[in-house]
Amino acid sequence: MFTIEHGFDNTLITLVDDGHGEDHYREDVIIKLCDDKVVITQFDAKTGDKQQITLSLSQVEDFEAALDLPEGSYILRRGGRGD
Repeated sequence: MFTIEHGFDNTLITLVDDGHGEDHYREDVIIKLCDDKVVITQFDAKTGDKQQITLSLSQVEDFEAALDLPEGSYILRRGGRGD
């Protein structure tokens, strides 16, 4: 399950672990989409802290491309001749 909230300067997507038959649930993942970055946050119940990762838009594009590619090392070409 997930929710989407559109704000003035960002969009928040919250991924809720609904279990799907697993023995334990994971904490919600909050993805904050901004103009220049994506911030991913998840509460860590063991430490009581929020863990946060900030990705540049270039890293997000690389991640998106990686979902559809086999093992290997890649460099995405950006701009230029329509790529």
